[in-house]
Amino acid sequence: MEHQHKYDAQGKQLCCTQEEKIYTKAGAKNLIQDNDCCSTKKHNHEEHSDDDGHDHSHAGGSVFKMFLPAIISLVLLLAGIAMDNWFPQTWFTGWVRIIWYVVTYTPVGVPVIKEAVQSIGKGDVFSEFLLMSIATIGAFAIGEYPEGVAVMLFYAVGEVFQTMAVSRAKSNIRSLLDQRPDEVTVLRNNDPQTVKAETVNIGEVIQLKPGEKLGLDGELLSETASFNTAALTGESKPDTKSKGETVLAGMINLNTVSQVKVTTAYTDSKLSRILELVQNATSQKAPTELFIRRFAKIYTPIVVFLALAICLVPYFFVADYQFEEWLYRALIFLVISCPCALVISIPLGYFGGIGAASRNGILFKGSNFLDALSNVQNVVMDKTGTMTEGVFKVQEVVFNTEYNKDEMLQMVNALENHSTHPVATAIHEYVGKPGNEIKLENTEEIPGHGLKADVNGKQLLAGNFKLMDKSGIQYDVDPSSIVYTTIAVAYDNKFVGYITIADSIKEDSRETINQLHQLNVKATMLSGDKSTVVKYVAEQLGIDNAFGDLLPEDKVNKVKEIKAKGESVAFVGDGVNDAPVVALSDVGIAMGGLGSDATIETADVVIQDDKPGKIPMAINIGKQTKKIVWQNIALAFVVKGIVLILGAGGLATMWEAVFADVGVALLAILNAVRIQKMRF
Repeated sequence: MEHQHKYDAQGKQLCCTQEEKIYTKAGAKNLIQDNDCCSTKKHNHEEHSDDDGHDHSHAGGSVFKMFLPAIISLVLLLAGIAMDNWFPQTWFTGWVRIIWYVVTYTPVGVPVIKEAVQSIGKGDVFSEFLLMSIATIGAFAIGEYPEGVAVMLFYAVGEVFQTMAVSRAKSNIRSLLDQRPDEVTVLRNNDPQTVKAETVNIGEVIQLKPGEKLGLDGELLSETASFNTAALTGESKPDTKSKGETVLAGMINLNTVSQVKVTTAYTDSKLSRILELVQNATSQKAPTELFIRRFAKIYTPIVVFLALAICLVPYFFVADYQFEEWLYRALIFLVISCPCALVISIPLGYFGGIGAASRNGILFKGSNFLDALSNVQNVVMDKTGTMTEGVFKVQEVVFNTEYNKDEMLQMVNALENHSTHPVATAIHEYVGKPGNEIKLENTEEIPGHGLKADVNGKQLLAGNFKLMDKSGIQYDVDPSSIVYTTIAVAYDNKFVGYITIADSIKEDSRETINQLHQLNVKATMLSGDKSTVVKYVAEQLGIDNAFGDLLPEDKVNKVKEIKAKGESVAFVGDGVNDAPVVALSDVGIAMGGLGSDATIETADVVIQDDKPGKIPMAINIGKQTKKIVWQNIALAFVVKGIVLILGAGGLATMWEAVFADVGVALLAILNAVRIQKMRF
């Protein structure tokens, strides 16, 4: 059973995840005292992030405390080796020498032995703690005291570095936690009062000074204000908002004192939802990660029994069998076979991938979606709001001369007032706010076609030409000859004319398609807009396939056709209207995560701004993460395999074993953290 993250109202972590228990080990043991909660720390070792996003979790004294046991053991070990080899002392023999090395072993060895005992008590007998305990205690048993201490010392140092690397990755993932201020300034009776953010009610007005972070979602009351939205979108470019526009928790006010009316409770803000998504991301495991976990549970017991066999079986086949020699080989075998390089570096690689994505305004709901997105062969996308701005403007009005143009526009405007489609907004902006002089009756929206109502006892239709065909309206226009989105109008069963509306292509859409092609990913556009518009946009962008005039069920059928060819599909849309397609696709990507609460909940990947360029970036992060994970798997298996064979044959010493275990683990960790430094 995976443990979920639990946080209080201020975003402070209350309980540890299963991963935090796994990675809190040996000399770097800084968390768990209780099985479920980590309110009591064994070391004062907290993770913090400043506004700059840099990790300060291991600065100063805390790092020294983590390394202190290893430092003590290292000093005593070097002194012991010096007295053994370079500066012999008459008193440094017998029990004195044994006690010296036992004391040297204690700071790094006792925590590991304690962990081994606790693991056995919980039913996890064959843990890496047991492997290291058996190997080092066995080395003491055959008189190899310096080697026994050295193995545990290097293991402890490796665990410290592992803990630091994991903490850094987790800190990067959770850096958004500092983006919610605990307190805000509220105007009550025109008196500014500083209160806890979670106590502010919907409808209250927040006063935001320059440099302050907004604590709750709201509506801007000031005429204009500029905000730094990097915490939400990963973009450093200031975003200027006008009166009445939505502003979100986590945005930083840049220039003037602003006022914001709260529209959402603290716990329901976009940022709160995003934080919950990020905090729970590591609970969704990638197939590779799950395989390694299952593998380790089978692999470790096998290694223990093989070590016993290496020690005992030669007695029946080797003429000059010496127990100490074969025990030494078995101990080397145990040290080499410790699976920590795999158990640590693979989750760390996925942590790094999720963290790198979140810093760029891309949220993965789990490491399994990193893997899935890396295998995508075809990105299927909506047009409006994804590759285009979604801001429509009326281009021309073509009505038959027998009708009064202004009167017809007023009627169409009143009818479109019953729709929330961007096309309706464009008509409102062109004609003006609808008045009350037009009386509509029996208003009805026909999905995928348009609107109809009765005006002055006569039927008014406004929609696509499918609506005209459906209603038996004759028209003398060729719809395919009109490039723009077209609203056909009919009144009293006669064709009146049409209104053309255009939507502009986003500035980075063309580059997005180019980058997808560089990643060997096809691009397909599915839209309910008219085919001529969809094909025109597709030609402008270089999209491989484009289909227009599609109803929601048509989009589902198109995606089924693509998947029937054996292609892995990612669908990019709003995550609400296209819910059936999102569910059918291998990965659902939501554009404009800041625009829809439902989007965050339905999609597998959320892009926090409307930039299509984040689509190939997300795929590339998935590919790089998977590449690093498999590099680490290959490194661990190849090196360990070689040294295991040498160790079983008596050709490797305990020092080679240390490299095969701790050395490979450190190399794998260094490789895994690379993704946190990459620029995408």
